[in-house]
Amino acid sequence: MYQALRKFVFTDSHCVGEDSMKSYEDLFEKLDANKDGKVDVSELKAGLKAMGIAFTKGAAQKMVSAGDHDKDAGLDFNEFSRYLKEHEKKLRLTFKSLDKNQDGRIDSTEIKQSLADLGMDISKEEAEKILSSIDVDGTMTVDWNEWREHFLFNPATNLQEIIRYWKHSTVLDIGDSLSIPDEFTEEEKTTGMWWKQLLSGAMAGAVSRTGTAPLDRMKVFMQVHATKSNKISLVGGFKLLLDEGGMTSLWRGNGANVLKIAPETAIKFMAYEQYKKLLASEPGKVRTHERFIAGSLAGATAQTAIYPMEVMKTRLTLRKTGQYSGFFDCAKKILKKEGVKAFYKGYIPNILGIIPYAGIDLAVYESLKNAWLARYAKDTANPGVLVLLCCGTISSTCGQLASYPLALVRTRMQAQASLEGSEQQSMRQLFQNIVKKDGFFGLYRGILPNFMKVIPAVSISYVVYEYMRSALGISK
Repeated sequence: MYQALRKFVFTDSHCVGEDSMKSYEDLFEKLDANKDGKVDVSELKAGLKAMGIAFTKGAAQKMVSAGDHDKDAGLDFNEFSRYLKEHEKKLRLTFKSLDKNQDGRIDSTEIKQSLADLGMDISKEEAEKILSSIDVDGTMTVDWNEWREHFLFNPATNLQEIIRYWKHSTVLDIGDSLSIPDEFTEEEKTTGMWWKQLLSGAMAGAVSRTGTAPLDRMKVFMQVHATKSNKISLVGGFKLLLDEGGMTSLWRGNGANVLKIAPETAIKFMAYEQYKKLLASEPGKVRTHERFIAGSLAGATAQTAIYPMEVMKTRLTLRKTGQYSGFFDCAKKILKKEGVKAFYKGYIPNILGIIPYAGIDLAVYESLKNAWLARYAKDTANPGVLVLLCCGTISSTCGQLASYPLALVRTRMQAQASLEGSEQQSMRQLFQNIVKKDGFFGLYRGILPNFMKVIPAVSISYVVYEYMRSALGISK
């Protein structure tokens, strides 16, 4: 059935003539199962599946939504044929942009070059794997018919949309903001889509952090107060917090944690764009190591600008009932008692933590991506939502694990002055004393609640992000 269908739909015709219209009619008849003159989402899904045509998750809904001009939840023949014609024109433009030498075929070198132009460096082997998922005749090149066949029933219309399968998105907010910023295409920047995505990510982070705030407060509490001689279990710690301040006390410090998302995201994004321009060896082309350096510098710039909010977040998280009346009261009392320098306590270990976090996060993500492409990228280069979530979660967790000792020392330095009888120690002294008293694993106090919040944080941020994208009119 599928081979017969290919003869109908995937012809060598480059214009929409009688033959093309006939092929659309035949296809429409096959898809219109109940013969009511229109094809709805369920018929499209069932029909394409029965014919053996590969399509991505959600593609049928997107096709119907895009072509349904009269909003009757289905496509009549005119809407169906118009959608396919317009979609085919877009695919033709993308094919031509990829076909650098204009020989009518795309090879792995051209795919590698096109991805590099968009800021994504891949090896020749990776390019060949992507190519093989589209290549039907085994020639390791893709002609127009193979390209059209692969993407005709996929809403992705250009390489910038196709590359988004594997773009390492920072939508997965697990509480720390040390990862490399999102990469936006020129199309996203010119259309204003970038600010909608940043807004979606910020809202996802706010809801995610609020949802996991009790675990975050427990992590900070254990980082500062737990020692070998003062063991605090997860259950015991929550009991102490509840006894001291009640249920609402579990969200102390969350306001500051959410408030710093917007300025940090904006500063990081703007700084990242400027650093990329400064570091790029060729205008418009950013290699992986240049992206890493630019991302790390952008993270350091953003952290420098909003670091006083980090200090206040820690102080508000650890505060006792009645200690501070709010955000501004906290800032006023710190300034009066400790001076301006107090707002940058723990700054050095915080900045040092960016390198291992961002580096390992990126390296692990790239390794997982390559492993998936090597093993499973036979029919499609699209890994699906679950694989992307798993890769992002694992890579972010590994980055956190590597930078955790620095994060713990940073938190203790931020909190020192607010603890009665606490000696003011430098970063080096704190490291030495922790290892001396509690051993190496003393540097990982609070890691349990930190890991416990990863899965709910990722799940919440992803759901909210997708909802916000939909609300702001961003097509998936």
